[in-house]
Amino acid sequence: MPAVYILASRRHGTLYVGVTGALLRRVSQHREDVHEGFTRRHGVKRLVWIEWHLDIGAAIHREKRLKKYKRDWKINLIERDNPQWEDLYPQFFVEQGPLSELQERPPAM
Repeated sequence: MPAVYILASRRHGTLYVGVTGALLRRVSQHREDVHEGFTRRHGVKRLVWIEWHLDIGAAIHREKRLKKYKRDWKINLIERDNPQWEDLYPQFFVEQGPLSELQERPPAM
């Protein structure tokens, strides 16, 4: 599903606004420094804001608008939904919790 996202280097740090049709893959590329560019140069790897869209055209339009907004407006947008600037990327992966017992574990050696 298409998404517009904001990455940050840290709380109130460098911001990057992007758009993608495959959020997890794209954020993974940023985190692993797969491509040269802005996010690699500035250490921008923390996913702090996401907005889902029904089609890529709408997402691209929103991304272009967000890129024109002032930094303070982007910070307010992040803090409205994510006041602690938590990295949202790990929430897409189950590691611990009440259902973690159902995950397969490697055999004991």
